Amino acid sequence: MKAIIQLLVFLFVFSSNLFCQNIVKDKAEKAIYALIDQYSLAREKQDTVLLKSILKENIDQLVSNGEWRYGLAAATKGMMQSSATNSGKRSLTVEKVKFLNKNAAIADARYEIQNIDGTQRKMWSSFICVKKKGIWKISAIRNMLPAKP
Repeated sequence: MKAIIQLLVFLFVFSSNLFCQNIVKDKAEKAIYALIDQYSLAREKQDTVLLKSILKENIDQLVSNGEWRYGLAAATKGMMQSSATNSGKRSLTVEKVKFLNKNAAIADARYEIQNIDGTQRKMWSSFICVKKKGIWKISAIRNMLPAKP
Protein backbone atom coordinates (compact mmCIF):
# COMPACT_ATOMS: atom_id res chain seq x y z
CA MET A 1 0.00 0.00 0.00
CA LYS A 2 2.83 2.37 0.88
CA ALA A 3 4.45 1.69 -2.50
CA ILE A 4 1.20 2.53 -4.31
CA ILE A 5 0.86 5.83 -2.44
CA GLN A 6 4.49 6.72 -3.22
CA LEU A 7 3.91 5.90 -6.87
CA LEU A 8 0.77 8.06 -6.99
CA VAL A 9 2.56 10.97 -5.32
CA PHE A 10 5.45 10.63 -7.78
CA LEU A 11 3.10 10.57 -10.77
CA PHE A 12 1.20 13.59 -9.46
CA VAL A 13 4.38 15.64 -8.90
CA PHE A 14 5.88 14.56 -12.23
CA SER A 15 2.75 15.38 -14.24
CA SER A 16 2.27 18.69 -12.42
CA ASN A 17 5.84 19.66 -13.25
CA LEU A 18 5.31 18.89 -16.94
CA PHE A 19 2.10 20.90 -16.97
CA CYS A 20 3.82 23.91 -15.36
CA GLN A 21 6.69 23.72 -17.87
CA ASN A 22 4.17 23.89 -20.72
CA ILE A 23 2.53 26.97 -19.21
CA VAL A 24 5.90 28.71 -18.88
CA LYS A 25 6.86 27.73 -22.43
CA ASP A 26 3.51 28.96 -23.79
CA LYS A 27 3.97 32.30 -22.01
CA ALA A 28 7.52 32.66 -23.35
CA GLU A 29 6.42 31.69 -26.85
CA LYS A 30 3.67 34.31 -26.79
CA ALA A 31 6.22 36.90 -25.63
CA ILE A 32 8.47 36.06 -28.59
CA TYR A 33 5.56 36.29 -31.04
CA ALA A 34 4.77 39.72 -29.55
CA LEU A 35 8.44 40.74 -29.83
CA ILE A 36 8.51 39.92 -33.55
CA ASP A 37 5.21 41.81 -33.98
CA GLN A 38 6.83 44.83 -32.30
CA TYR A 39 9.81 44.53 -34.63
CA SER A 40 7.50 44.43 -37.65
CA LEU A 41 5.56 47.45 -36.38
CA ALA A 42 8.77 49.41 -35.71
CA ARG A 43 9.94 48.72 -39.25
CA GLU A 44 6.56 49.64 -40.75
CA LYS A 45 6.32 52.90 -38.77
CA GLN A 46 10.08 53.57 -38.97
CA ASP A 47 9.97 53.93 -35.20
CA THR A 48 13.61 53.98 -34.09
CA VAL A 49 12.66 54.42 -30.42
CA LEU A 50 10.64 51.19 -30.43
CA LEU A 51 13.27 49.44 -32.51
CA LYS A 52 16.08 50.36 -30.11
CA SER A 53 14.00 49.19 -27.15
CA ILE A 54 13.59 45.66 -28.55
CA LEU A 55 17.07 45.11 -30.01
CA LYS A 56 20.16 44.17 -28.00
CA GLU A 57 22.98 46.70 -28.02
CA ASN A 58 25.30 44.14 -29.66
CA ILE A 59 22.79 42.95 -32.29
CA ASP A 60 24.09 41.67 -35.58
CA GLN A 61 22.08 41.23 -38.74
CA LEU A 62 22.77 39.45 -42.01
CA VAL A 63 20.48 40.73 -44.75
CA SER A 64 19.52 38.96 -47.97
CA ASN A 65 22.07 40.83 -50.12
CA GLY A 66 24.91 39.51 -47.93
CA GLU A 67 25.51 42.71 -45.96
CA TRP A 68 26.38 42.36 -42.29
CA ARG A 69 25.24 44.98 -39.81
CA TYR A 70 27.02 44.95 -36.47
CA GLY A 71 25.77 46.83 -33.42
CA LEU A 72 22.60 48.74 -32.64
CA ALA A 73 23.52 51.92 -34.54
CA ALA A 74 24.44 50.13 -37.78
CA ALA A 75 21.46 47.76 -37.61
CA THR A 76 18.96 50.54 -36.90
CA LYS A 77 20.38 52.77 -39.64
CA GLY A 78 20.35 49.92 -42.15
CA MET A 79 16.81 48.91 -41.25
CA MET A 80 15.50 52.44 -41.67
CA GLN A 81 17.32 52.88 -45.00
CA SER A 82 16.04 49.53 -46.24
CA SER A 83 12.46 50.34 -45.27
CA ALA A 84 12.70 53.72 -47.02
CA THR A 85 14.34 52.52 -50.24
CA ASN A 86 12.46 49.22 -50.56
CA SER A 87 8.99 50.53 -50.03
CA GLY A 88 6.14 48.10 -49.95
CA LYS A 89 4.04 46.24 -47.44
CA ARG A 90 6.16 44.00 -45.22
CA SER A 91 4.83 41.06 -43.28
CA LEU A 92 6.51 38.72 -40.83
CA THR A 93 4.71 35.52 -39.88
CA VAL A 94 6.35 33.43 -37.20
CA GLU A 95 6.24 29.77 -38.21
CA LYS A 96 7.96 28.25 -35.18
CA VAL A 97 9.89 29.04 -32.04
CA LYS A 98 12.65 26.75 -30.84
CA PHE A 99 13.87 27.21 -27.28
CA LEU A 100 17.57 26.62 -26.71
CA ASN A 101 17.06 27.13 -22.98
CA LYS A 102 14.71 29.21 -20.82
CA ASN A 103 16.48 32.44 -21.82
CA ALA A 104 17.26 31.90 -25.51
CA ALA A 105 15.16 30.98 -28.52
CA ILE A 106 15.16 31.03 -32.30
CA ALA A 107 12.05 32.32 -34.05
CA ASP A 108 11.72 31.39 -37.73
CA ALA A 109 9.40 33.59 -39.76
CA ARG A 110 8.19 34.02 -43.29
CA TYR A 111 9.25 37.48 -44.44
CA GLU A 112 7.34 38.86 -47.39
CA ILE A 113 7.46 42.24 -49.08
CA GLN A 114 4.59 43.18 -51.37
CA ASN A 115 6.25 45.69 -53.72
CA ILE A 116 4.42 48.69 -55.11
CA ASP A 117 4.69 47.27 -58.65
CA GLY A 118 2.76 44.17 -57.57
CA THR A 119 5.73 41.82 -57.35
CA GLN A 120 6.47 40.00 -54.14
CA ARG A 121 9.71 39.03 -52.38
CA LYS A 122 9.34 35.84 -50.35
CA MET A 123 12.10 35.31 -47.84
CA TRP A 124 12.81 33.74 -44.46
CA SER A 125 14.01 35.45 -41.31
CA SER A 126 15.43 33.87 -38.20
CA PHE A 127 15.50 35.87 -35.01
CA ILE A 128 17.77 34.94 -32.12
CA CYS A 129 15.90 36.11 -29.03
CA VAL A 130 17.33 36.34 -25.54
CA LYS A 131 15.73 37.10 -22.20
CA LYS A 132 17.51 39.16 -19.59
CA LYS A 133 15.88 40.38 -16.40
CA GLY A 134 12.55 39.02 -17.64
CA ILE A 135 12.58 40.96 -20.93
CA TRP A 136 12.90 39.34 -24.37
CA LYS A 137 15.02 41.17 -26.96
CA ILE A 138 16.33 40.43 -30.43
CA SER A 139 20.04 39.59 -30.42
CA ALA A 140 20.53 38.59 -34.06
CA ILE A 141 18.60 38.49 -37.32
CA ARG A 142 19.30 36.37 -40.39
CA ASN A 143 17.35 37.14 -43.56
CA MET A 144 17.45 34.61 -46.37
CA LEU A 145 16.25 34.84 -49.93
CA PRO A 146 15.87 31.24 -51.08
CA ALA A 147 17.68 30.40 -54.30
CA LYS A 148 15.64 29.18 -57.22
CA PRO A 149 16.01 25.43 -57.82
